[in-house]
Amino acid sequence: MTARRGATAVLAAACGSDPTPATRPEDPRMFTNPVIRTDAPDPQAIRVGETWYLFHTNSGGRNVPVLSSPDLVEWTPAGDALPELPDWAGAGRTWAPEVIQLAPDRFVLYYTVADRDSGRQCVGRAVAVTPSGPYRDDSTGPLICQAELGGSIDASPYRDTDGSLWLLWKNDGNAIGVDTWLWSQRLSPDGLRLTGTPTKLLKQTEPWEGTLIEGPFFHRHDGRLHLFFAANAYDKATYAEGYAVCESPTGPCVKAAENPILKGNAVASGPGHASMVEQGGRTWLLYHAWPPGQEGATDPGRQVWLDEVVWTDGKPVVHGPTAVPQARPEV
Repeated sequence: MTARRGATAVLAAACGSDPTPATRPEDPRMFTNPVIRTDAPDPQAIRVGETWYLFHTNSGGRNVPVLSSPDLVEWTPAGDALPELPDWAGAGRTWAPEVIQLAPDRFVLYYTVADRDSGRQCVGRAVAVTPSGPYRDDSTGPLICQAELGGSIDASPYRDTDGSLWLLWKNDGNAIGVDTWLWSQRLSPDGLRLTGTPTKLLKQTEPWEGTLIEGPFFHRHDGRLHLFFAANAYDKATYAEGYAVCESPTGPCVKAAENPILKGNAVASGPGHASMVEQGGRTWLLYHAWPPGQEGATDPGRQVWLDEVVWTDGKPVVHGPTAVPQARPEV
């Protein structure tokens, strides 16, 4: 069953008849997941003016595919944000890009890429004057590369409420059979250098996490700093999303007892590696997921889903994965 067919069946069963015109998927006030139906893993989006820009792991021959949207629902391909890799990087394994805007004409992209010298996945950074790029990496080597810990991947920038700039990432320990820690470290104001000392925040400890945690990002809500992360094998139905609450960007962090807060169901399998956005006074989670039974397949691959997050007693509750029509974020 496809997600769209599943949505119709569920809604019809709930209403006892065909969907009414006001709740049909084609109603311009509504949308139905997935919002991107092609392979677009590890999505992250930023808003610049009235436009959203989404970046994701390499596919379709592009190092960092970028798409644009007015509403988080209708996405249009906008090329390759990083058309040229630096000399120290190899092509074909450019993963989990994330962008932060530091000035009206300054955007910094953090991305995972194959490091030629170490043979590991490491983190690079690149700069552009517009959100869609082209970004340019003028470095002579990786920003982070913990080769002895399996490499460094899944970098995520964060500006805290006091103006400080931070970078989160994961050491790729599962590549060599060691622990996968989530790390944080302060960034220089220009976003190009790490300063101070890196801090270990969390590693895999719970049965649902399997042998790894990854894809971290910070989000503050009502003053509380939440650290979201994905866990388990990305190409399995057991991949899921959880979170912890941290006292500061350097921890300590305590995992939520109710984890995972997003896991597979009849309409989407292995959801995770998310990012969080706010639109129209509502909070939304962008994440990738497989069609059920097609985990690891290249066609259609990991599609992008958009579901609302509500805050109950200060805790995030994800209404998803969904396959029924729901109100668009701008409504």
